[in-house]
Amino acid sequence: MNAPLLDIAGLRKTYGEREVLRGLSLRVRKGEVLVVVGPSGCGKSTLLRCINGLESIQGGRIRFHGADIAAAGTDWRAVRQRIGMVFQSYDLFPHMTVLGNIMLGPLKAQKRGRKEAQAQAEALLERIGLLDRKDAYPRELSGGQKQRVAIARALCMNPDLMLFDEVTASLDPEMVREVLDVMLELARRGMTMVIVTHEMAFARAVADNVIFMDGGVIVEEARPEEFFERPSTERGRKFLDTFIFTPTHNEKEIES
Repeated sequence: MNAPLLDIAGLRKTYGEREVLRGLSLRVRKGEVLVVVGPSGCGKSTLLRCINGLESIQGGRIRFHGADIAAAGTDWRAVRQRIGMVFQSYDLFPHMTVLGNIMLGPLKAQKRGRKEAQAQAEALLERIGLLDRKDAYPRELSGGQKQRVAIARALCMNPDLMLFDEVTASLDPEMVREVLDVMLELARRGMTMVIVTHEMAFARAVADNVIFMDGGVIVEEARPEEFFERPSTERGRKFLDTFIFTPTHNEKEIES
């Protein structure tokens, strides 16, 4: 079996006296979709921020392509070109067009040619159904459109791993579906992803594996059909009881 693309062991993160991640370990293989669920404040977003170097850690290791990226001297600018991250907030530059936002990283960070970067950016916009909005500014877009542009911007860096942190949390309900559909398409295409979400029906549809976190530790790790149908812990059962599942997405959507 191939070595994991991402291998985390004994990860600890503290804020003062408060320990947010308490010796957490997980592995993600190339092409796998790992979904992380759990109550607010359990450390899900902190986990993603540690993986992408936005938070320092107080213990453990984070191996990416076999190298410990949490070690001293890591060139995080280079690492972040290979680990894309999309946040709750879109963080688009308001003074730049959609196309300009997407091309900025490839042109400035990767020093790629404008013609090649623009061709890829336009291809990505076509994939997410926004090619006709390439010359628009962020203020002219809906929340769902802005989030799709943020995803395209991350993908234009050609990352090996994508991290999604509650990307639908700030969207109106009618805009959630258009963003989740883009992520389902990424799953179909084999993109390696770690997704933090409260959308349980989506999590069940897209995940290869599910991690349930609480109190900074992994309480359960299972295949989605096992976790959502037969959670092995009382804490997992209580957590799932707080959600009403709707047929917005189902497993068949990513099998076609």
